[in-house]
Amino acid sequence: MSTSRLLAESIAPVLDFVYPPRCPACGGAIAEQGGLCAVCWEDLAIPSEPSCAACQRPFGDRGPDEGAICAPCLADPPLHDGIAAGTLYTDVSRKLVLAFKHGRRIALAPMLARLIAARLPEPNADRVIVPVPLHPRRLWQRGYNQAALLGGQLARMGHGRMCVDGLVRTKPTPTLGGLGKKARAKVLAGSIRVHAKRTAAIRGRDVLLVDDVLTSGATSTACVKALKSAGARSVTIACFARVLDEALGH
Repeated sequence: MSTSRLLAESIAPVLDFVYPPRCPACGGAIAEQGGLCAVCWEDLAIPSEPSCAACQRPFGDRGPDEGAICAPCLADPPLHDGIAAGTLYTDVSRKLVLAFKHGRRIALAPMLARLIAARLPEPNADRVIVPVPLHPRRLWQRGYNQAALLGGQLARMGHGRMCVDGLVRTKPTPTLGGLGKKARAKVLAGSIRVHAKRTAAIRGRDVLLVDDVLTSGATSTACVKALKSAGARSVTIACFARVLDEALGH
């Protein structure tokens, strides 16, 4: 047993006494730190098979056979090479994201990353892990990049080598909510690029682009474009929660 693990196990009872374990989604009592209560675990929506061969959009139990492409991908073929989403965006995953992203619950990173890792292929140390970047002003205000925290955890699990500043955001952008596809693309145009000193680390490599939530896909598309323009061989998007209302039967 490693020294760090031994130390963690030795102080766990004291930590639990001072800060009783609580579910980060509902606040209910749980057995140990870093987990969810049984009810919230059951309410997480985990993407299932069969799914779209291009974007892994779940088809449901009565979906097409393996290898089928979903209607959105047929209408607008994606630039990325797949999406690995730990969960679909539901009330529980929303609460977890808010706690992690805005509530400074950075200790949630290992659990969220484990859910992402469950949707990834076997660990690949040669892959390059690049987080979706924050503008320096936003990073200063928040104090951390939640995507970088998730990427660091995935790197520890052997899913690639972390390149924390592989992408940079060159200008602040407003929220994209309520904007159409063309308007989003216009707002993001020229705002994300590959760091000049990281081009060699990305050229010819398989890249794992990490974020906490995948919503419209506008930001991730801008990131994929930048990475592929820099010579990335493939770019797979890895996120904790994916907004996909139709997959939830809404």
